[in-house]
Amino acid sequence: MKKIVSRRNFIKGGLAGTATVAVMKSKETQAAHSFEGYPDGMGVLVDLTRCVGCRSCEAACNKEQGLPTPAKPFDDYSVFQEIKHGEKRRTDETAYTVVNQYDIPELDHPLFRKIQCNHCQEPACLTSCFVNAYTKTPEGAVIYNSKVCVGCRTCMIACPFYIPTFKYSSAFNPRIMKCIFCYDTRLKDGKPPACVEACPQEALTFGKRNDLITMGRQRIRETPGKYVEHIYGEKEVGGTAWMYLSSVPFDQVGFDTHVPQEPILNSVKDFLAIVPMVLTIWPGLFAGFHLLATRKEKIKEQEMEKKEEKA
Repeated sequence: MKKIVSRRNFIKGGLAGTATVAVMKSKETQAAHSFEGYPDGMGVLVDLTRCVGCRSCEAACNKEQGLPTPAKPFDDYSVFQEIKHGEKRRTDETAYTVVNQYDIPELDHPLFRKIQCNHCQEPACLTSCFVNAYTKTPEGAVIYNSKVCVGCRTCMIACPFYIPTFKYSSAFNPRIMKCIFCYDTRLKDGKPPACVEACPQEALTFGKRNDLITMGRQRIRETPGKYVEHIYGEKEVGGTAWMYLSSVPFDQVGFDTHVPQEPILNSVKDFLAIVPMVLTIWPGLFAGFHLLATRKEKIKEQEMEKKEEKA
């Protein structure tokens, strides 16, 4: 079982502790690249031909995770027209899942795509995190421990789907925000995530990942011409817990079709074996400086408060 490093112990350990982590990380990396997920892990099959863009999944997720009320209500479909920095809506600290609309020229109706953490079989966020803030559970979820996180944000760079986001509104509490598959409240008890349960069109199917792959292949086989003959997520980056069926090429509905068919780690493992120390010490030093700086700021604030109270 991996040892969890607290922020206080991390600072006390200094470079000696970081060097130890570097050695451990290189060993873990060699073992991790062969991990193919848990055989009985759960997943969700998303059928884009059934989604009508009702945003019920967004509302359910918001309620289940106690996220803030959005600026626009969930029945306001003008959000589908929003473009920020040249892109459609993405998940952030206020929304763990979003639905986007795609207008397809050859179709007489739009297609809608739900976006959230895909819960990879071999998560790049997990293998890139030098303090082990991420865990891949036997149930299939990739969960995150904010008490361990030092705010280096390496996971944000590592994720091939650009899902983890940083909670910038909290200066003294580094925290990554992303879908956790409703692990704490549902998945660990065998229940489907809130978004799946809320979908009125049965566009989301919850079950064992291997069974969902069989189901997806069966739908493709039994309805010739309805679906692209591919399940997105079956092989992408080594496989994901969330997988998709589409009636049009996946790049037309915003999917990155250039991600590798093997885990991201496989592409860099040789490089990591050569320079594990450099790659581990750099974020360690960065995080250490960040924590020391924020600690000084807290001390200054406390001193200012004491002076104001005396005055």
